[in-house]
Amino acid sequence: MIGHSIKSIKGREILDSRGYPTVEVELATEAGVFVASVPSGTSTGKYEAKELRDGGDKYLGWGVQKAVENINQTIAPKLIGKNPQEQQEIDNLMIELDGTHDKSKLGANAVLGVSIAVLKAGAGAEGVPLWQWIAEIAKTKPLLPLPCLLYVEGGVHGRGDVDTQEFMVVIEGGSFHEQLRFGTETYHTLREILNKKFGKASTNVGLEGGFTPPVQETSDVLDLIMVALKKTCGKKAKIILDLAASTFFKNGQYYFEGEALDQQNLSNLYIKLCQKYPIIALEDPFAEEDWTGFQGITQSLGQNINIIGDDLLVTNPQRVEEAQKKKACNALILKPNQAGTVTETIRAAKLALSHDWNVFVKHRSGETCDTFISDLAVGLGTGWLMAGAPNRGERVVKYNRILMIEQELKNI
Repeated sequence: MIGHSIKSIKGREILDSRGYPTVEVELATEAGVFVASVPSGTSTGKYEAKELRDGGDKYLGWGVQKAVENINQTIAPKLIGKNPQEQQEIDNLMIELDGTHDKSKLGANAVLGVSIAVLKAGAGAEGVPLWQWIAEIAKTKPLLPLPCLLYVEGGVHGRGDVDTQEFMVVIEGGSFHEQLRFGTETYHTLREILNKKFGKASTNVGLEGGFTPPVQETSDVLDLIMVALKKTCGKKAKIILDLAASTFFKNGQYYFEGEALDQQNLSNLYIKLCQKYPIIALEDPFAEEDWTGFQGITQSLGQNINIIGDDLLVTNPQRVEEAQKKKACNALILKPNQAGTVTETIRAAKLALSHDWNVFVKHRSGETCDTFISDLAVGLGTGWLMAGAPNRGERVVKYNRILMIEQELKNI
C-alpha cells in the first residue's frame, strides 16, 4: 500500500472569508498532495486554543507569518518520514513540541493546519473518503447530519441591530438533500419578505451569509422567520438561537435588547421565547464563566431543548466533563480550532456523545473553502452541522460536500 510516509510539509499565509490572513498547509506523501486550511473566529471564547498572530503593521497586525514559520521550521522537520495514518501519535508530538496548555507557542492555527493535513493524508494512504477514515480512527458510526441553516445574523457577526448573534433553522425529516432544499427555499422566501418590508438593504448579509435586517427584537426576527416557514415547510422546521451571551455581558449584567438583565430575568426571557416559538436549542445563553446561569437554564429547559455550550466548553474535554458534572448544559459545539488538533477534537466529541449529549459541528465566522468539518460531522456521526447560510461560497461548499457524501454512502 502506498502513502505511508510524509515527504514534505509547507505552510503558507492565505486569506479567510473576512479578508484576514489564516494558515494553509500543503502536505505531500507517496499517495499525493493534501491541503488543509484553518478557520478563525470573531466571537471567540477566552479558553480556546490560541491562534498565533504577528502583530505590527502588516494586515493590521493579523498576519500569520510566525505561525507559518513554525510549521516550516519547527513542525515539518519533526514529521518528515512519519506515517500519516498515526494521527494520535503525530498530534501528541505537536502538542509536546508546543509545550503550552493552549498552543500559544507554535499557534493553534499552525498545529491544526498540520493536523488536518495529516488526517487527509491518512485517508489518502488508506484509499478511503475522509469521513470514512475519521470513523475508522474514532471508532464511530458515520451518519449524515441535519443542516442547521443560518438565516439572520446579529451581534458581532451581523453588525446590525439585533443582539442575538445567529438565527438558525433545522428542517426535520426526509433526506439531506431534501432538508437542504426546503431550508434554502425558506431562506430565499425570507429574503423576499425582508425586501418587501424593509427594502433591499435589509438583505445584505453578515459574516456567515445570514441577513441583517433593521430589527432590534429577537421575537420580531422570529416572527419574520415563522412567516417564511409557513410559506414553505411549516411544522417540519425547528429553530436554534446562538445568543453568544458573552458579547453582551458586562459587570455582572446582561445588556440585551436595551435592558440590563440579571440571570433570572434573562432566563425568563428565554423561557418565554421557547414557549412561543419552535426552538430546539439555545447556544451560549449565558456568558462563558457564568456556570450558575447555565445550570439554571438547563434545569428549566434542558428536558425539552438543547442547551449548547460553545464559549463555555471550547471543545475541551476537561470543560465538557465539568459541565456534565455540574449539569450546566446538555450539548456541545464542536470547533476543531478551539482544540487545536484532530485528536483532541475527536476526544471532546466522543466524551460528549458518551453523556448522551447532542454534538453540533460548527464553522467559524472567518472560514475557508476547506470542507473538513463536513467530513468530520459525518465521520463522527454527530447528527448536526452548522455551516452558515445557503449563501457565500465558503459556507455553501460545506453543504455541497455533504451532498457528495450522501451519494458516497449509497454506493458503499
